[in-house]
Amino acid sequence: MILSFLSSLLLASAGAAPAIDALSAQAGPSATVSAPEPGRPPLREWTVMVYMNGKSNIEPFALSDLNRFETVGSSEKVAIVAEIGRSKGLDNDTTADGDWAGVRRYYVTRDADPDHIASPLLADLGGPDMGDWKEAAAFLKWARAAYPAKKYLFIIWDHGWGWLDPVKPGENLLDGAKSISHDFVTGNYIGTRQMGNIFREAGKVDMYVSMACFMQMAEVAYEIKDGAEVIVGAEEVIQLPSLNWEGFLAQLEANPAAGAETAGIYMVDTFKEMYSRPEMQELLTQGGYGTQLSAIRGARMRDLAKKIKDWYLLAMAAGDRAALARAKADVVRFEIGDPATDPDKRIAFYGDLHNFVELAARSADKSRPGAAEALAAGERLNKFITSELVIKNAAVGKDRTGKEFSAVKGLAINIPGRPGALIEFYPTYSKLFFAQDSGWETFMKYLDGIENR
Repeated sequence: MILSFLSSLLLASAGAAPAIDALSAQAGPSATVSAPEPGRPPLREWTVMVYMNGKSNIEPFALSDLNRFETVGSSEKVAIVAEIGRSKGLDNDTTADGDWAGVRRYYVTRDADPDHIASPLLADLGGPDMGDWKEAAAFLKWARAAYPAKKYLFIIWDHGWGWLDPVKPGENLLDGAKSISHDFVTGNYIGTRQMGNIFREAGKVDMYVSMACFMQMAEVAYEIKDGAEVIVGAEEVIQLPSLNWEGFLAQLEANPAAGAETAGIYMVDTFKEMYSRPEMQELLTQGGYGTQLSAIRGARMRDLAKKIKDWYLLAMAAGDRAALARAKADVVRFEIGDPATDPDKRIAFYGDLHNFVELAARSADKSRPGAAEALAAGERLNKFITSELVIKNAAVGKDRTGKEFSAVKGLAINIPGRPGALIEFYPTYSKLFFAQDSGWETFMKYLDGIENR
C-alpha cells in the first residue's frame, strides 16, 4: 500500500539568477515575489518543472526531495523550478524549514545543506488546491513563460493510484486514499481523465514524469500521450526516497543538449543504479517489494491500443481459457493491497502487460483452432512493447510472493484478479480514452469469467 512509503528511508555551480519577469501578473495578490533579474539569460536547453504536492502524509519527503534538487541546482543551461505545497496537522507533519503551510514557488539553486531549503522564494501563493488540474496547468504555463527553454520536463510529485479515481472517504483524504496529486487539505485530486487537460491547457512538454505509484499504465499513458514525447513512471509502488534526483540532474547538467529520449534513459538508468545499492536492496527486501521505472514513447500509444485489440480478439476467439487462467495466476501484479487484504497478491488488478501476454502464450494449447493466429498477434504485441514503445526499462528485485521483477517490461494494464475489495473507486473505466479506443474492457469482462487459479 502507498503508506508503506512511510517506513522507507530518507537519503541523505550556483545557477543563474531566477527569471521572474512573467511571475507577478500570475502569482496572485497573496504572492511574495523576489526581485527580478536584470536580464534574461540565453535560452536554456532545459527547464525542469516540479509540481510537488506535499499537502499530505508525505510532506517530509517533499521537503527532502527539494533539498536533493539543490545538490545540483540550476545553471545557465538547465533551470529547475518547483511549486511545493505543505500543510499542518496531518499525519507525519514536520516543523522543518519554518513549519509554513500553503503553496510556494522556488527557483532551485545549488546548496550543500540537506536539511534546509536555501533556494530563492519566488512566490507565496497562499492556499490553492493542488488537487486541481488547473493549478498544475497554471504552474506549467508560468514556468514556461518565466524560464523559456528548448526543452521542457514536467514532474508531478505525490501519491498515485494508476487509472482509477478513488471514492473520497469524506471531505478530506485523511486516510490516504489516492489517483494523482491528492491534496489532503481540500480532499481533491487530479483525476485520470483530467491529466490530459493539463497539457491541452499549458502545452506539450518533451518529457513528463510521474513521481507517484502505479502511474505507468496503458490507461494513464493514453490520456497524456499527446502531451509528452516521453512518459516516465513506475508500474509498482515507488518507494521513498523516490527517484535518483541527484544522479539524473547531474547527468542532465553534464549533457544539457540531450534530447527527451536520452533524458528518459538518464532517469531510468540512475533509478536502477540507486535501487541496486546495498541499502536500497535491503529496503526492498524488508518491505517485500520489487521496483521498476520505464520511459515510453507517447506517440506510439495509439499503435499499442491497436495491437492490444488485435491480440485479445484473437485470444478470445481461440478460447484457451486454461492458458489465460494460468496467465492470470502467474502474472506479476502490483501492490494495490497488502499482506492482510491480499495475502497471495491475487486480488490486485494491475499487472504487467508483456508478462501477461507471454504467460498466456507459454501455456497455450497450440492444437486449438485459432491458436496460431493468437500466438502470432501476441508475439507482435510484445515485440512492439520492447522494441518500439519502451525506450528504457529498469526492474529490480522481487515481490513478497517471490515473483521476479525481471519479468516486468515497462507498462502495466488492468488485469482482473480474484474477486475482492481492496479500494472503493468510481466506475469510470469506460470513460477512459484507452478503453474507448482499445475496447480492453470487453476483454476484462471475459477474464472475469475465468478462474484465477
